Amino acid sequence: MSESTFFTTPNVDPHEIDKFAALADRWWSRDGEFRPLHDINPLRVRFITEGCGSLSGRRILDVGCGGGILSEAMAHQGAHVTGIDLGEATIGAARAHAEGQPLALDYRVVSVETLAEEAPGQFDVVTCMEMLEHVPDPESIVAACARLVKPDGHLFFSTLNRHPKAWLFGIVAAERVLKLLPAGTHDYHRFIRPAELACWARHHHLEVQGFKGLSYQPLTRQYSLGNDLSINYMMHCRPSIG
Repeated sequence: MSESTFFTTPNVDPHEIDKFAALADRWWSRDGEFRPLHDINPLRVRFITEGCGSLSGRRILDVGCGGGILSEAMAHQGAHVTGIDLGEATIGAARAHAEGQPLALDYRVVSVETLAEEAPGQFDVVTCMEMLEHVPDPESIVAACARLVKPDGHLFFSTLNRHPKAWLFGIVAAERVLKLLPAGTHDYHRFIRPAELACWARHHHLEVQGFKGLSYQPLTRQYSLGNDLSINYMMHCRPSIG
């Protein structure tokens, strides 16, 4: 991937778009297929606020926002949130749920690469959560996010580690045994090691501030933040100085 080409090549897997579009009417069902996203959302917001402080008044971009679960939570904290996704149906679900709420929310069907050409350096915070493992060229997403954030801003990414435990717990257990996610939600070969994600970040002039892992306890059905990055993990970055 080169910076001269990543903005002109469509970085989308139509199968992934169709897969989530088929579930669009169930994004906000807390007992449905997206229950794990609802369950981990407070932890995602906590990781973000611990990294950058109060979200009130911040201009935030949520890349791959899906039905708006994270976008709405950040808007409820006083942020001005732009959520982008390439799924028309999922953006429709996000808009429908936000309708009538007094929130500073704007949803757009646009790629992050296109938006990076339109509005470079315009966002205080950029989030890209549970999205990198669903695109053909995840480094292109990281590069575009780096262009969109302000020089003194913050970026937050999350994905799954290409580690045997992630295959065992993220696919076999979560999709086939516990049925936490629909079968086929994830492709192990698209999982990303923390070292790989950190390398892409540094290549695009970002400094890694820290990592946190997400763990799940099946007996209590609760998630927690910790230092185990072998399954789900989140990364906080800031633009390099100088």
